[in-house]
Amino acid sequence: MNDQLRIYTIPTCSDCTFAKRYFNENNISFSEFNCENNEVYAKEVWELTGKRIVPTIVIKDKVFIGFTENLKEISEVLNIG
Repeated sequence: MNDQLRIYTIPTCSDCTFAKRYFNENNISFSEFNCENNEVYAKEVWELTGKRIVPTIVIKDKVFIGFTENLKEISEVLNIG
């Protein structure tokens, strides 16, 4: 399990799929938490953000709500590009 990058998802979320593909293509390991299958993960998202939005991405101590709109900052934090 990778504690450096966590992504909270649901299976039908296209932004979640895009984020996971981006991380895989850039050889960035991550731990995925499916909020649809485990209510505990959905509660963690709420505690992190005060919202019920996926993907919620946690990189070290930074929390991102959504992927596409945060791609530039996520790439900078991960030193990609």
